[in-house]
Amino acid sequence: MNAVTETVTEVAPGYRASRTLPLRVEALRQWRRRRTLVMAGVLAALPFVMIIAFAVGGGQDGGRGGGDGRITLIDTATASGANFAATCLFVSAGFLLVVPVALFCGDTVASEASWSSLRYLLASPVPRARLLWSKLVVALGFSLAAMVLLPVVALAAGTAAYGWGPLKLPTGGSSAAADTVPRLALVVAFVFVSQLVTAGLAFWLSTRTDAPLGAVGGAVGLTIVGNVLDAVTALGSWREFLPAHWQFAWADALQPQLEWGGMIKGTAVSVAYALVLFALAFRGFARKDIVS
Repeated sequence: MNAVTETVTEVAPGYRASRTLPLRVEALRQWRRRRTLVMAGVLAALPFVMIIAFAVGGGQDGGRGGGDGRITLIDTATASGANFAATCLFVSAGFLLVVPVALFCGDTVASEASWSSLRYLLASPVPRARLLWSKLVVALGFSLAAMVLLPVVALAAGTAAYGWGPLKLPTGGSSAAADTVPRLALVVAFVFVSQLVTAGLAFWLSTRTDAPLGAVGGAVGLTIVGNVLDAVTALGSWREFLPAHWQFAWADALQPQLEWGGMIKGTAVSVAYALVLFALAFRGFARKDIVS
């Protein structure tokens, strides 16, 4: 395979590796996949399901607090559209937003192998590094779009249901209405970075198997294992090396004064793991014998 690619590269007039498998082509292919539309529909429907749930439950104004008198983010959900968007992120960041990341990054290469189209892409010829790079960029782009879609729909639906106003903070006080969108944007950015570990796991597994479900399920399963280990308090300070330990550090962005410490540590841990996993994916795929 490599010998054929090198020969074509040398003799084919006008051939440029950088022009093979353009991002727009890969993005259009992924956009037309049924699973992309289904995932978008699920994420867009969640805010409306929650609005119905709050209506059925009779919640009007957050502030009742839990049994111990403390006010949580859930208790402030109906205070404003911004609070509702933050609540939607809170209830979905732990698992629901893991699914589209694992799906988009884990299905991308493994699906080509399962369809027996991967070897034809490489014989086009598309360099292996170029193929992986195109698929990874598009997968991360769709993952980010999924994370942006949820709060955008939630903010619009929440504003229509509960009105526009300041972001009421569970710790007391509120953030000015003009600051709510930047605060929520910061939250989305951190959630995306924290999910890079799941993306790296899914992408690496996708280059190691011909079963898309195995790559997606493996990434979700390992992410759940990380969450379970973080709950084991006996690990003490070792938990700080787990990406799951920092997944809700974005709550510091909803404080009266922004706290960057937790988000910076969480970003460093997530990016470090992700870079290693992406490197393993590229290294392994460059040496892999493509037979399907």
